[in-house]
Amino acid sequence: MSSAPAVIELDAIAQDFPQPDGSIVRVVDPLTLRLEGPSIVMLLGPSGCGKSTVMRMMGGVRPFGVASPTSGGVRIDGVPCTGHHDDAVMVFQRYANRPDLTVRQNVSLPFTLALWKARVPPEERTRRVDEMLEAVGLADKADLRPAQLSGGQNQRVALARALALRPRILLMDEPFGALDAQTRDGMQSLLVKLIADNPCLVVFVTHDVSEAIRLGDRVIVLSTGPARVADDFTVPRGPDRARSPDALALEQRILNKLHGTGGQVRVSL
Repeated sequence: MSSAPAVIELDAIAQDFPQPDGSIVRVVDPLTLRLEGPSIVMLLGPSGCGKSTVMRMMGGVRPFGVASPTSGGVRIDGVPCTGHHDDAVMVFQRYANRPDLTVRQNVSLPFTLALWKARVPPEERTRRVDEMLEAVGLADKADLRPAQLSGGQNQRVALARALALRPRILLMDEPFGALDAQTRDGMQSLLVKLIADNPCLVVFVTHDVSEAIRLGDRVIVLSTGPARVADDFTVPRGPDRARSPDALALEQRILNKLHGTGGQVRVSL
C-alpha cells in the first residue's frame, strides 16, 4: 500500500437509474472533480441530491445490476477505478457493528480478511487495535458488546475499525447524522483529532452547513438532483474556525448558494 497522499479524479461522471415503469432518472449529471489528500473534503447538499452516489463511486462501490457510472470515469492515483478499491474504507450512518462480537473483536474484524491479513503483521494488528481503542476512549469497554453501548459509543467503534486500517482514503456517509447534538459535537471533535494523527483523504457527506465548515478544509456544494457542482469553497483555518467572522461569512455564502439551488439544508445550533 502506497504511503503517498491519495488523489481521486472524477471525469465527467453521470449516473442514471432505470425505474420500474421503464423511465430513467438521472441522479448525477456530468460532474468533474479532483480531490487530494491529506485533507477533509465535505460534500454538502440537500437530502436526496446524489451526494452518497457520488461518494460511493469514489471508492468503487457500485449498485447491483446497474452500470456505474453511466458515463465518465473515476481514477484513483491516475488508475481507473472500476470496482471496490483496496485503499478506500467507508463509514456509514448505520455503524454496522456485529452484535455477537465484543468491541475489540469488532475493531479487529477487518484483520480477519485476507487483504488486511496480508498487509498487516499480527503484532501490528494488535498494536493498532489497542491504540485506536485508547484514542476513541473505549479501552475500558473493549469486552462489551454493541448492545451495551450508546449510539455515540457504537459510532466510535466504527470509526476505530476504519482508522485501525490506516486508510489512504476514508469515505464517510453522514456518519453522525443519527446522533443527538451533544454527541455529534463530541464525535466531530474526535474526528478532527484522529485525522490530524492519521492523515488521509477524507470525503465526508453531509447536509449540515455548520458541520461542513467545522470539519472541512474544502466544501463542495452540490445542487439538487441530479447532482452538479454548484460551488467549491476553501474553509479558513483558525483555532475557532467554525465561529470566526470569516467562517460565519462563508456559512452565509454557502446557505445562499444552497437556497439558490432550491434545496433544504440543516444548520446546527
